[in-house]
Amino acid sequence: MSLSDFWQGVISYTEQSSAWEISGWIFGILCVVFLIRESIWTWPFGIAYVITAFVVFWNARLYGDFILHIFFFILNVYGWYFWIYGKNKNESEIPVTKLNLRGLGRSALFSAVGIFLFAVFLINLPNWISGIEPASLPFWDSTTSVLSVTAMFLTARKKIDNWYYWFVVDVLATGIYFYKELYFFSLLYLVYVGMAIAGYLAWRKSMLKTSHA
Repeated sequence: MSLSDFWQGVISYTEQSSAWEISGWIFGILCVVFLIRESIWTWPFGIAYVITAFVVFWNARLYGDFILHIFFFILNVYGWYFWIYGKNKNESEIPVTKLNLRGLGRSALFSAVGIFLFAVFLINLPNWISGIEPASLPFWDSTTSVLSVTAMFLTARKKIDNWYYWFVVDVLATGIYFYKELYFFSLLYLVYVGMAIAGYLAWRKSMLKTSHA
């Protein structure tokens, strides 16, 4: 496929895309823009993105992503609360910090075990609920889903390590959504790859500034 054919396909797909996908694209970008800036507005836009994603992923039979966004909804509410009420009395906002060695090990172990168990769950889901079609790409779906939950929790706790997980998720999701012909979401996650790098650099600058204050 030539580059011109690719863009022609994107344009054609855009014209046929639902309002849900377009809205998800917009809310998703704004959510990450505000996150990079450490703005509290990242959470309401994150919730709006989750609501649109529910519809898109169910229709695409990406059940892992659908279930993932239920956790996303909960973690967006939690992050919103924590960023407002989790700071100390002498702090104007939650500072950016990083995981210690034990925290890194726990997050890695949770992710590894979670990926395996969730993949098994997705594969067996049609056996437990009649009428549901087999999950599409269950192992890849499980990987991006579980790593996203880990990243989202670290984001809510304002740990800079979240950007490592987001980078891996964004690279994998770009390929998965392109394969599933969800071009808006594929392009969105391709943009997220660059934004994850920008987010890490911005948060690192913020963390170093706080530590030297």
